[in-house]
Amino acid sequence: MSQDQTQPQDPQEQFSQPDSEGEQIPHPGRTRDMGDQPDHGEDSYRGSNRLDGKKAIITGGDSGIGRAVAIAFAREGADVLIAYLPEEEEDAQTTIRHVEQAGRKGVAVPVDLREEDACQQVVDRAVAEFGRIDVLVNNAAYQMAQPGGIEDITTEQFDRVLKTNLYAMFWLCKKAVPHMQPGATIINTSSIQAYQPSPPLLDYATTKAGIVNFTKGLGQMLAEKGIRVNSVAPGPIWTPLIPATMPEEKVETFGEDAPLGRAGQPAELAPAYVFFASQESSYITAEVLGVTGGSPLA
Repeated sequence: MSQDQTQPQDPQEQFSQPDSEGEQIPHPGRTRDMGDQPDHGEDSYRGSNRLDGKKAIITGGDSGIGRAVAIAFAREGADVLIAYLPEEEEDAQTTIRHVEQAGRKGVAVPVDLREEDACQQVVDRAVAEFGRIDVLVNNAAYQMAQPGGIEDITTEQFDRVLKTNLYAMFWLCKKAVPHMQPGATIINTSSIQAYQPSPPLLDYATTKAGIVNFTKGLGQMLAEKGIRVNSVAPGPIWTPLIPATMPEEKVETFGEDAPLGRAGQPAELAPAYVFFASQESSYITAEVLGVTGGSPLA
C-alpha cells in the first residue's frame, strides 16, 4: 500500500482482495465486526488544502465510503457534519475523531433519514454549527440482497430502500440549497448498479438509476445558481454493508470479477469526492464519475 494516495503503483496490487471467507455480520454493519476491515485512508490520505474553509454534510458518514470522504475532506481543510443511524454511534465517533485529529470541526448527528423532519434537522444543525453549507454529500444508502427474486422483496423493504436512497436525497437537496452560495456543490453516491443491475439487488439498483437521473436533472436546474451537482458511481467497494446485506457466497468472491481483479477500498473513492467538491471541477456539473475497477458504466 502506498504512503499516500498520490504515489504511483500497480492498481492491481495497491490493495489485496479482502480476506472475507464469506463472513456475515448483523445489519447495518459495524466496522469492528468485520474480519478484514476496510481502508478509509486513515494512514494514507494526504491533504493539500483543496477544500480549505469549506463546510460539508456527509450522510452515511460513520463508515465505509462516508468515513473515507470525511477523512479526506477534513485533511483538505473542511469542517464536516456526518449523519448516521443511531445504532452506528461507535463507528460515527471514530469518524469524528479522525476529523478532529485533522484539526477540523466534526459534528455527529444520529438520525433516520427516511423522515423528512430528520433531513431538516441535519440541515438546521449544519447551518447552526457552520453558518452555511458548501458541500452536500448524499451517501447514505440501504440495500438487502434477495436472491429469490422479486417475490422476496417485501413492500416494507421496497419502501425502506426508496426512502433511504431517493427520498432522503431529495429532501436534503431541497432543504440545503437555500443555504448554498455560488460555488457550492452537491455530490450524490450512485452505483454501477444503475447501469448493470444485479437481479438480487433489483430495488437498490432501481434507486441508483434514479440518483443518476436526478443528478443530471438537478445539475442543469441549479446551474443558474452557480451550484454544481455531480455523482460518484462506485463499483464493488469493501464496506460493512457488503457482509451485512449479501449472501455468504457473494461476499467470498466480492469484486473478483472487476477488470482490476479485486474489490476497491473506500480510500480509493475519496479523491473523486474531493475533486467534485473542489474548484478543480468548476466546469463539471450533471456528470457521473465511475470508480469501478474497470467495469463500464454502460
